[in-house]
Amino acid sequence: MLLETYNRAPVTIVRGEGCELLDDRGRRYLDFIGGLAVAALGHAHPAIAEAVAAQARTLTHASNLYHHEPAGTLARELVARARMSGAFFCNSGAEANEAAIKLARKWAFRRGERERTTILACTGSFHGRTLGALAATANAAYQEGFGPLPGGFAFVPFNDTAALDSAIASRVAAVIVEPVQGESGVHAATPDFLAQARRLCDERGALLIFDEVQCGVGRLGTLFAFERFGVRPDVVTFAKALANGLPIGVMLANERAAGAFRPGDHGSTFGGSPVPCAAALAHLRLRDELDLDARVRARSRQLFDALAQLARAKSKVLGSPRGMGLLIGVPVLAPYDAAAIVAQAREGGLLIGSAGGNTLRFAPPLIVSESEASRAVELLATAVDRARQRWSTTDDVCSKRA
Repeated sequence: MLLETYNRAPVTIVRGEGCELLDDRGRRYLDFIGGLAVAALGHAHPAIAEAVAAQARTLTHASNLYHHEPAGTLARELVARARMSGAFFCNSGAEANEAAIKLARKWAFRRGERERTTILACTGSFHGRTLGALAATANAAYQEGFGPLPGGFAFVPFNDTAALDSAIASRVAAVIVEPVQGESGVHAATPDFLAQARRLCDERGALLIFDEVQCGVGRLGTLFAFERFGVRPDVVTFAKALANGLPIGVMLANERAAGAFRPGDHGSTFGGSPVPCAAALAHLRLRDELDLDARVRARSRQLFDALAQLARAKSKVLGSPRGMGLLIGVPVLAPYDAAAIVAQAREGGLLIGSAGGNTLRFAPPLIVSESEASRAVELLATAVDRARQRWSTTDDVCSKRA
């Protein structure tokens, strides 16, 4: 029996094909949450499957006591594409953020600034569920019952440049920020906020870390989210979509920061294992062949337009869509409930998610077609109507609002 750490839907998935999932009853679902922004190339992509199988037949694990070709090649590819200096491989986004936090503190330590230990994060942030990443996460609900958390973390209001200016003091080792926050309800950083973060970190001797675990790897229409904003961090973390379903996390660091880690400072037994690295390399090749960035931008425009039109038609229930690329949030207006719409969508064959602030979250595979995007919005409209009917029969307040 699995521990009850997840509020699982009453669905057992047995197979995936492209942008669809099939359950054990033979029902098909259009997957518009993409395994929580993981299935960038959809499910069971044949080229990914072949890369995984070929690597598994050759070498599945060697440990980080030795070099092996898949990790070395992937590191060179990512470093070159990001114009960084070094890569550290792990197994998840939380681990990548842990590595970034440790790197920032070790960087200050190596410079002789032993009092510079504070990691400055943003309100609304989510950086993972390990203790260090959780301490950088500004959400009391995730932290409750796990104290005392590690110290040395502080928070600044997201997109508040004046507060950021006041907060970056001599004890701040790094600022960590998500270019688009997913868990808080899908909110994008303003270009000015990120540009000011870059300027202030440079002026005051801190590192700038971008957490692109959810919004990176092509989801915004560029391989790295920072490319959309024109602001280069010192450190960038990502995971989720890189190996299209296999566990991998990456921290990239520029020349300024990369030398802070030396042998023995950090490690991961399974980090950079051959099989997920092979899947990630296949993903990078495919995204170039498919011109995936252009596809993302086209589908993003289509979905934002269609969801805005739906929000106008259902203005009592839905707010205007927000986010970037194919990471989209649609607020659900009080007293209506996002979870109920998610459940009705699932019953109708559409899988979507919810996020903080009573928000519907969409993170479909990046290969989603024009017709699939149109069908998703149609299914969502039906789900909203069905949810409203249920509310109208069970809640007088909702009935009056409807």
